[in-house]
Amino acid sequence: MAGGPLEGVRIVDLTSVVVGPLATQILADHGAEVIKVESKAGDLVRVMNGKSVTPGMGAKFLHLNRNKRSIVLDLKQPAGHAALMKLIERSDVLVWNVRPLSMARLGLRYEDVCTINPKIIYCGMFGFGQDGRYRDKPAYDTIIQGSGGMAALHHRATGEPRFVPMVVADKVVGLIAVQMIAMALYRRTQTDEGCAIEIPMFENMAKFVLEEHMYLKTFDPPLGDTGDPRLIDPLSKPIPTKDSWICISANTNNQVFAFFDAIGRPELKTDPRFSSVQARFVNVKDYFQIRIDALKTRTTAEWIAIFDRSDVPAMPYHTLDSLIEDRHLQDVGFFEMKNHPTEGRTRNMRLPNKWSCGVRQEWDPAPKLGQHSIDVLREIGYSEAEISAMIADGATIDGRIRTSSETDGTG
Repeated sequence: MAGGPLEGVRIVDLTSVVVGPLATQILADHGAEVIKVESKAGDLVRVMNGKSVTPGMGAKFLHLNRNKRSIVLDLKQPAGHAALMKLIERSDVLVWNVRPLSMARLGLRYEDVCTINPKIIYCGMFGFGQDGRYRDKPAYDTIIQGSGGMAALHHRATGEPRFVPMVVADKVVGLIAVQMIAMALYRRTQTDEGCAIEIPMFENMAKFVLEEHMYLKTFDPPLGDTGDPRLIDPLSKPIPTKDSWICISANTNNQVFAFFDAIGRPELKTDPRFSSVQARFVNVKDYFQIRIDALKTRTTAEWIAIFDRSDVPAMPYHTLDSLIEDRHLQDVGFFEMKNHPTEGRTRNMRLPNKWSCGVRQEWDPAPKLGQHSIDVLREIGYSEAEISAMIADGATIDGRIRTSSETDGTG
């Protein structure tokens, strides 16, 4: 038993790449037993992330699949499909992130699954809601960023549409899936019933974007245009200092007035353009320009020291490399060096959140493809002869990690 708030919950994970693996890893990190079901080709993200120490163990895969066990099942073979159904019968949650048509072709619709396990939480993440015309279209992160309005925010701000250079749509929807699954598990404790959950990426990202940027078209008739002007203004970005950049967010009157004092412009506190939240909103371009003109006169470290004394929200701008070296992250022990059985020494990130009631006790590295196939099949009742037959027929593979004595025949 792993410990943690989800101890005792078994999850069958049919997901791949980012959106699903992120969700199931969070659940695994908090105590759930996650069994990752892969094809013989494995999760695509195993091989789409540049160099790795051993094939099929890319960095992104390592960061999204710890605390899981991997079983290979060829679901197009009757033996592989039957093994999956046995596993589902003994589980609490089934998570998947392919198009619903694919699940139907595999005989894995909710109607199929709840027949053998009426208490199953059946959670699907896919591109588009099934009541609309896009329902059968494939979707990846960039497809959703572009169609869901996120790339348009860059267009409004810079004159050129572009994607956020991280899989933000996948990650947001993965986090939403964790919330939905947790609520469904709670509901089951009250009703003793399972349920199906549909999590469409497009609709979730449309909501995510438009909560701020529907803006004045919220009203009928519209009171103006879309787009929060503070956020899409071209000057809404890290601000150059004498030696680098700084991130500052002075919004309340107290913060802004302290900022004006800090830059030696106390007269701006009574300037009608900047004397209230509403006035600064209307004159946001002028306010941003004042910040730019002032902050280039000192170094980032000098400004941070001044703003800390004045309680003005500010932080230094980090590159990806300097973020890894951040002293606060070192203080809290955010990065942990772990020994992976095949990848050697790796840098990992600990859980950011703390629980007073207990957390998962052990850390398990991301698995090799099919590393736990044999163990899982044994646990759900397969004999050694049946397992050997499945391996011979290609319905599964034995991906167990061998010691040097086992591989060289001396053991």
